[in-house]
Amino acid sequence: MPIYEYKCLTCGKIFEITQKITAKPITKCPECGGDVKKLISNSSSFILKGSGWYATDYARKDNKEPKKPIETKSKPETKKANTA
Repeated sequence: MPIYEYKCLTCGKIFEITQKITAKPITKCPECGGDVKKLISNSSSFILKGSGWYATDYARKDNKEPKKPIETKSKPETKKANTA
């Protein structure tokens, strides 16, 4: 749900309310009962909750770099002397 910011025109208090998008804006201050004005926030009202977001959660498959072949150096074979 979005968070909306309001300012009371009577007491000057600025407060935030979490409301559904379809809910009507509030008209009265919860502190003094005065008229309120809905503010336009300069910050996002987007809150991430939960264990976290990771770059791999929504990674696109076409953004992966091609894998480089593994280079192996071959060692010269050494024969052990058979002493039996």
